Amino acid sequence: MSARTSALETLIFGVDIQSGDVRGDAPSYAVVAFDGENIDRDVVSYRKLRRLIDREEPDILATDNVYELAADKDALVGFLRDLPSETKLVQVTGAQRPEPLSRVASRHGVPYGKKPMKEAEAAARLAAGNVGHEVSAFTNTTRIKVSRGRSTGKGGWSADRYTRRIHGAVRKRAREIESELDGAGLEYEQNVTEKYGGYSRAVFVVEADPHEIPVSTGRAGDVRVEMARERTDGIEFEPLAKRRDHVLVGIDPGTTTAVAIVGIDGEVLDVLSTRTADTAAVIEWIIERGRPFVVAADVRPMPNTVEKIRRSFDAASWVPGTDLPVDEKQHRTRKEGYDNDHERDALAAALFAYDDHEEQFERVARKTPARIDTGEVIARVVGGESVETVLETYEEDDGGDEEDATESSQPERSPEQKRIARLETQVERLKSHVSDLKGTVETKDERIDRLEGELTERRSEERKRVRRKRDITRLERETDRLERERDEAYEERDALAEKLDRLKELWKLDHSNFADVEDEKRDLVSVKPIEKFSVDAIEAAEDAYGLSKGDVILLRDASGAGPKTARRLADRSPRVVLKEGGLSDSADEVLFEAGIPVGPASEVTVQEIDELAVARESEVEAVIEEWHDRAEERRRERNASMVDQVISEHRAGDNQV
Repeated sequence: MSARTSALETLIFGVDIQSGDVRGDAPSYAVVAFDGENIDRDVVSYRKLRRLIDREEPDILATDNVYELAADKDALVGFLRDLPSETKLVQVTGAQRPEPLSRVASRHGVPYGKKPMKEAEAAARLAAGNVGHEVSAFTNTTRIKVSRGRSTGKGGWSADRYTRRIHGAVRKRAREIESELDGAGLEYEQNVTEKYGGYSRAVFVVEADPHEIPVSTGRAGDVRVEMARERTDGIEFEPLAKRRDHVLVGIDPGTTTAVAIVGIDGEVLDVLSTRTADTAAVIEWIIERGRPFVVAADVRPMPNTVEKIRRSFDAASWVPGTDLPVDEKQHRTRKEGYDNDHERDALAAALFAYDDHEEQFERVARKTPARIDTGEVIARVVGGESVETVLETYEEDDGGDEEDATESSQPERSPEQKRIARLETQVERLKSHVSDLKGTVETKDERIDRLEGELTERRSEERKRVRRKRDITRLERETDRLERERDEAYEERDALAEKLDRLKELWKLDHSNFADVEDEKRDLVSVKPIEKFSVDAIEAAEDAYGLSKGDVILLRDASGAGPKTARRLADRSPRVVLKEGGLSDSADEVLFEAGIPVGPASEVTVQEIDELAVARESEVEAVIEEWHDRAEERRRERNASMVDQVISEHRAGDNQV
């Protein structure tokens, strides 16, 4: 299949199953690509069809039955989820109860054939003519989830730092996404799960489709970002062609332009206020919502911008006798919803125009038969025609005058002919009655549609109310959590204050030349503990409170160290090393050669305060003195041993001679 064309700036794929079954192993499909002028045809497998859709990203994928593309509802939901974000799936034969494709094609004048390729082409042409229903299983709300990209692990001495880094990365990415959403002007709700060092998860619920959200998904380092559209309650079918009724339009021009749409029954249908849209964009917005036959302003004379829009629709104008006072506008719009004064002024103009014409609308509606579009008659009457003239045009279209002329030219009829004529008249009258009843049914259907719309709106409002209640509950929980954190912070502050006082005392002990150190504490010296005699533990102590020359070191577990670890400790030049447990011979030799005194911790009374500790200076000095005595004895023994060894080697040499 060739590359995308752009005759209508829209690419439509028509699809019909060629052979096999989607529930089987290898279905094939007839595919027609249609852009309004050119047609490309091909027969592809299901897998190739999916690749073709992903590559070309058609605006519409049209078919006569969506269950030719998916085996069941769950599979259809998966199919819709995998479609490109801007591709619509359209069933051209109706909603839940589709008509035969041949009947729909005949009704809309589209060529039809029974072969799959012809049916695919008919589906594409119908979708191009806005025939059919869009199939959807997702709302226009997208959920973005930011979470950890890897496990925090089971532990280890650096587990806390590792966990803190991951949670910090999640929080950083969440804040970046929040900034991106704010920059794009998107509405969203955010819910975060706080953990040690940051967030373990952050969820954004955004009121937009995925292709409108400037956020990239995937895993990057410690963070994973996932994006998914939210599901509807079921499979929904939305008609492509929207009905456009006759409406009254109120406009308030200016730096901020406001527009209000009101139906012929006085119901407010929509309101807009914008600072960026130009006149063409405003006209396009109005066209999407109805056919204006009255354009109104709240001031006299009508502003040029409003007059320009009125002429573009060839609509009647309405302006008040004098500029509408603010209090009257507020009173007239008190039951309507609006966001600012500009929307209020546009609403007031449209509603006052409706009030002026209300009796006329009711009078025309009473005279208009049910089979005739009341809105069309009202629009023509407001435009200057009389009701009778408008209704006569409908009667002429039905051929009434032609029948009268034929009857007047006919000769005298026999009784049988008269009876036949009466019966024919009765038949026509009954047909007219049937037509009126059909009009009544249509009116009822419209009322049902309106009531269903109101019901949908009420449900939407109820969902919003529930969402607001949920938000209030969430905020209350957040408030409670913050209050608990505040209380915990106060407690931690008090504890840290006490700890600071103790640390000040320890600092004074290390700087004994200060005069404010109490006499009974002058005999104390600070001790710096090291949990294990290992390189990692030495570096951890270095990071925690620093190791410097002349420190008193407490080794809580002196076993297992080799010469490398002993040299690392000796490089710090401690004053003395107090050990708990046995010290390896190699480590003891390194410390001895470095002149580092080593003694048992049991001979010194150590008092610990949080991470730090203190000991009596006199006891530390005693350990050092004892080590020096042992060291002197050890050196004498070593010298004696060396002398014995030399003598032994000398005697061994004499014997050999």
